Amino acid sequence: MYKIGMFDSGIGGLNVLEEVKKLMPYENIIYYQDSSHNPYGEKSDEELWVIVSDIVEYLKKEGVKEVIVACNTATTRCIKRLREEYKDLIFIGTEPAIKVATDNNYKNIILLATPGTINSDRLHELINNNQSDENIYLIECSGLANAIENHDHDEIINLLHNYLDDYKDKNIDSVVLGCTHYGYIKNEIIDILGNIKLIDGNLGVARQAKRMLEENNLLDGTEIGRIDIIEK
Repeated sequence: MYKIGMFDSGIGGLNVLEEVKKLMPYENIIYYQDSSHNPYGEKSDEELWVIVSDIVEYLKKEGVKEVIVACNTATTRCIKRLREEYKDLIFIGTEPAIKVATDNNYKNIILLATPGTINSDRLHELINNNQSDENIYLIECSGLANAIENHDHDEIINLLHNYLDDYKDKNIDSVVLGCTHYGYIKNEIIDILGNIKLIDGNLGVARQAKRMLEENNLLDGTEIGRIDIIEK
């Protein structure tokens, strides 16, 4: 049986999975790679809920105790409802690491994210709770996650120039990667913006996942766990 379930709209959450495997090598993990519904960030709230709840039902039947929502969009728009409707499961969310950027005194911050994340109430709550005198530029990256999922390098470069070229003269010091897919294009972002800090929340998600299992007396195992990836 699996203890940890994870899902994302494709390959993006594999970046989170790598951190989880490092911290909890003894746990059995099932990762639901939902490429068929990529991108989540351009779905309506109700469309996304149907997709996400179906996946959680599947993971629950596989016996998981904890679900890692390895997607910023699904977290910001669905995790509150998931916690209300599935009280027997532990949910760990993935949110844009705005707090990490502000806590480290970056002053000119770009957040790259899907339209669904950019327009979510939760994102603006994160900004309101953490912003003081920083400039935080929100960029809706329509199509970027899909281009990454499809390994379309030319489209990735075109989109990045469209989204980032106007910010080259704004003394950008950090970029928050508000979609797990964007971890695959770090070099391309640096090529455009130069020597900036790239920030994601992957390690923080893994640490919180481990912490919650410990608090619920669910962390155990003495043999290396199995990792299964279900591609849909």
